[in-house]
Amino acid sequence: MAAYDQLLVVVDPVARRADGESVRIAKDVLGAGATVKVCLPDGPEEFAKALVKRGSRRPVVIGDDRALLRAVALLHRERELAGSVLSLVPVGACLSLSRSLGVPLGAVAAARAALEGVERRLDLLVDDSDGVVLGDLRIPPVAHPAAEPEPSPHWLRTCQSVVRTLVARAPRAATATVPCPQRLRVEADGVTLVDLDRPVEGVSVVPDAAGRARVEVRPAPVDAADGGPLRALAHTVTVSGPDFRYRADAVVGGPVRTRTWTVRAGAWGLTLPG
Repeated sequence: MAAYDQLLVVVDPVARRADGESVRIAKDVLGAGATVKVCLPDGPEEFAKALVKRGSRRPVVIGDDRALLRAVALLHRERELAGSVLSLVPVGACLSLSRSLGVPLGAVAAARAALEGVERRLDLLVDDSDGVVLGDLRIPPVAHPAAEPEPSPHWLRTCQSVVRTLVARAPRAATATVPCPQRLRVEADGVTLVDLDRPVEGVSVVPDAAGRARVEVRPAPVDAADGGPLRALAHTVTVSGPDFRYRADAVVGGPVRTRTWTVRAGAWGLTLPG
């Protein structure tokens, strides 16, 4: 990337509240190496408007993983993702996706990468509702309330009632929950990996660097002879069954009864250190 590019620097409001000093440092470094226009949106609508009206300026997002996801999702919906290259200066508490993508976490290093780095084309998962996944997709087990203990005998309940009148009552603890397997059908390129007759403890789908997704299904063990996780490489993954929720990067989606994710190879560009 040429350092003399014109940049649109969009500063997410969460980043300004979380670490104003890092935001200031990043703006100074970017301003010293390129012609910049700084936008300080107050919310998602202004954030989207700034990106849509960026013109020929190359967008640099200062914010956390959610800000990056918002930018990629917007450019995807506008069908401008293929011709765009994003840069990110990670600022905030939610940065696991940024780290996994190879973006430097320091304000100075990330700003320099935005100025001097190289474009890397990365794979993307797109679902049938036009949602996007940059890092990983997970379907965890369902959390159900823990079983209540058996009722106490009448004499014991009477004693407990007397004791409670003599001592201060402690705050009531939150209801405990336990993860429970759920019944899902998981298909990879039309091949069924697991069907509704076998509960699963979790599903994960991660795009790899070869235009496919790594699929892992963890069936609930029935006996000691059961094997480990079921794995496959696929271009398309479909999950169906009773209402289920899923976590796409940092965002929880659902409940849905069926959802299909398709790998888009090299669908988006991110500036990373050379």
